[in-house]
Amino acid sequence: MNKTVLAAIIVVIAMLGFTYVAVGGAGGMGGENDWVNKLAVLGAVVLVIVTAFVVTKYVRQMQFDRASGKLADENWDGIGEYKNELPFGWAVIFLGMTIWAIWYFLVGYPVNAYSQIGEYNEEVAAHDAKFEAQYANMDDATLKEMGGSIFIVQCAPCHGLQADGMDGKAANLNHRIAEASIKHVIQNGSNNQLLGMEMPMPDRNGLMNANTGALITDAEIDSVAKYVAGGMKGTAGADVFAGVCAACHGPDGKGMDMVAPNIAEFNPTLVANVLKHGKKGVIGQMPAFNNLTEVQVKALGAYVTGLSK
Repeated sequence: MNKTVLAAIIVVIAMLGFTYVAVGGAGGMGGENDWVNKLAVLGAVVLVIVTAFVVTKYVRQMQFDRASGKLADENWDGIGEYKNELPFGWAVIFLGMTIWAIWYFLVGYPVNAYSQIGEYNEEVAAHDAKFEAQYANMDDATLKEMGGSIFIVQCAPCHGLQADGMDGKAANLNHRIAEASIKHVIQNGSNNQLLGMEMPMPDRNGLMNANTGALITDAEIDSVAKYVAGGMKGTAGADVFAGVCAACHGPDGKGMDMVAPNIAEFNPTLVANVLKHGKKGVIGQMPAFNNLTEVQVKALGAYVTGLSK
């Protein structure tokens, strides 16, 4: 017997033995009606036998077959190509696959027809609509309770469970704005769409102090940053704020519609705009969270607003 055939028989016997041991170790073939396990074992046996047959066939062809036929006129670095006819089996497979593809795209799964992803999206949309209707008129306590739950899932991984920013990895939401963030905005400008639209703030080269008639200085930046980050209390930095910032942010820092955002405290609208557009600052880039429903955004806005009060 040829060594290749003998090796194939040995491999088949070994693989079938391994399959038998594996099935026995997994609890056998199951009950009388357990056709799934029986078909799986049958498939494994067929796969082993077919693989051994195909490998043996082509190894023997490589050992003993000799090419024949008429060579093409062209050659590539001395390597020629025979003018052999297309194998009949290949032609049948090609034609069958072509028919199957036509059936698949026109009948089986037409373009824009049913899909599991589409069904999932429809179910999510229906659930969101039901959710929005059910919680359309929540009281403040329920709104904040829901916001707290959403915060744990969506926000806490970066801002921390206590919303303290986890040592500077994200903004501390227990305070409206940090001193470092204020300095960064003054020095570099900002356009985070905190008003829900493009409203760029110039960098320090566009910030004039009305009290001095000159551009804001380094000392004034430090002073006003401490003043705003400290909750706009005391007198240190208050004159700089009045001369540089109040014209847009208002004398109390609570912003002006269509002009500048509230930098004195959070409010639900501000939080909603950050969630919708994301935010870029001294810490880095926060992505937008457009996966939330309107009710969820409203609840999260109420919760975050309440953190600093």
